[in-house]
Amino acid sequence: MGIVLMAEGGLMGLCLVPALHFADGTALQIAACAALTIVMGFFLWYRYRRDTLIEDRRMSYLLVVLLWLVLSLFATLPFLATGSTLSFTTAWFEAMSGVTSTGATIFPHVRLLPSSVLLWRSMTQWFGGFGIVLLVLALSPRLGINKYSLYTAEASGADNTGKTAVRTVVTVRRTLSVYLALTVAFIIVLWISGMQLWDAVNLTFTNISSGGFSVNSDSIATITPLQQYILAGAMLLSGVNFTLLYLFFTLKWKQIRHKMDQLNFFLLLCILAVAFVVGTLHWHSGYGWSDAVRLGTVQTVSALTTTGSVVADSTLWWTPATFLLLMLAICGGMAGSTTGGMKVMRVLILLRNSRSIMRNRLHPRVVNPVRLNGGPVSSHITNNVMVIFMVFAMILMVGVMVLMLCGVNATEAIGAAVGCLTGYGPGLGASGGFGSYAHFSSAAMWFCSLLMLLGRLECMTVIVLFLPRFWRR
Repeated sequence: MGIVLMAEGGLMGLCLVPALHFADGTALQIAACAALTIVMGFFLWYRYRRDTLIEDRRMSYLLVVLLWLVLSLFATLPFLATGSTLSFTTAWFEAMSGVTSTGATIFPHVRLLPSSVLLWRSMTQWFGGFGIVLLVLALSPRLGINKYSLYTAEASGADNTGKTAVRTVVTVRRTLSVYLALTVAFIIVLWISGMQLWDAVNLTFTNISSGGFSVNSDSIATITPLQQYILAGAMLLSGVNFTLLYLFFTLKWKQIRHKMDQLNFFLLLCILAVAFVVGTLHWHSGYGWSDAVRLGTVQTVSALTTTGSVVADSTLWWTPATFLLLMLAICGGMAGSTTGGMKVMRVLILLRNSRSIMRNRLHPRVVNPVRLNGGPVSSHITNNVMVIFMVFAMILMVGVMVLMLCGVNATEAIGAAVGCLTGYGPGLGASGGFGSYAHFSSAAMWFCSLLMLLGRLECMTVIVLFLPRFWRR
């Protein structure tokens, strides 16, 4: 936690650059917040730096949840210190939304926020999208902690088969190198396209992390069509497995050929969804082909990758198109990416398992194993996927019910539960499109924050802490 807080404080200190450049009057507050965070982190690290030998797998789960909670707690400081919000509840909601790269916001007019706070919102999504624990492992690979269990406790959707502690650190460093390269590349491309450097930095941070925050109140609707397509490319790449991207960039084609099933399904799903949404916008909503292709492509990619960047208020589109976007958000991108949702790898395993079961109905004596990337998937993995799907569905249903009990109408409750649990962000009604969650009650905001944490850690890591067996010696 000390290492994480020092890193967070350092990033917080970078927000002094826009505070001084734009002279928004928040430099002193940001400096105080950064100093407090760094000092607290240094104290924890210095006091316990020799006590990091942890082999108990349960401690990995507890540590991961505590890391996200502590990081979110200190992330509220810039919002409160600068007076952007006077309520701890709203500050916690915005911080949790940023750190979990959800993109749900309580600020209806973000352009009115100080520049330092705008950059801080973008930064929380950027390092939250990469993963806090992955950042720790990249910075301090010699920690005496079970790295594999720590890695899987946070990145349970990643392709972890056969990894050891050493390979885990290698994977994390490769992921970080790809993440940094994509960030720098898209900042440069957006800048070359005519976007101001300030907007290019912020929008790259929030879209490469599948976050969706913006420096504009209308998200990315007012930037040029070319820049919207560029951001759609950033979203799409952020939805691809980062290990696969590393293999692609290093031209290791033989290894790529054995990992194509998930990518093929992800691209097929994206193409079919884009074709449907574009068709409905042209033939049902009356958009011209150029606008239909642009709006349909960018918005669909944003939903599938759970980014949440908005080019148009999709809640006003034909209902089947709006419903499809919500279903895509539930599906999510590839495992091992920055996206939320169920992950297409799990959806693919569920579909192939269903096909195998139906074949066994016709031919009970025939062995039909579930296959992925040319090899059979073990029954253990298949059962885990089914359990995660069931837990995800149950939490979603309970989430809708609790939000309705908090006074949210049924339509918005469904949209908010999906938006917060999947990391998509925008919901339905007043919280969808270019809206915000500002009108939610305090109870609803706290529960939505819990849904964000559950969704970011893929439910099981948090739920296991509530089992009585977890706390027994």
